[in-house]
Amino acid sequence: MTEVKQLRLVVTVDNYDEALTFYRDVLGLTEEAAFAAEGGRVSILDAGRATLEITDRPHAEYIDRVEVGRRVAGHIRVAFEVDDSPAVTRTLSQAGADIIAEPTVTPWNSLNSRLEGPGDLQLTIFQELDEK
Repeated sequence: MTEVKQLRLVVTVDNYDEALTFYRDVLGLTEEAAFAAEGGRVSILDAGRATLEITDRPHAEYIDRVEVGRRVAGHIRVAFEVDDSPAVTRTLSQAGADIIAEPTVTPWNSLNSRLEGPGDLQLTIFQELDEK
């Protein structure tokens, strides 16, 4: 059996500088490496621990209903865990992300917002809530 060492999500964007500024400088992902070749550029950003969440359509629809109120996500949605979901949501919105849904408490006890970010990525910003 092969041991996977890293999950890397590769996003192709039309506006590299805008996307890099948003994800690196605004969201705070650390740039691990950057390369240029044949007129193109790539940056590898550290997003902390990576997981691959596999869901079927009925459950994806349920998640969208909880977080947004209706089905909005495509087949890929990127979720970032943060310490303060409302503050990060505001910051990302001020940096150009479109808010699809404000932070909402979910049945799984997290505070989740939904945004459309650069690179046509739908983002969930979530904060795990302490059990009361």
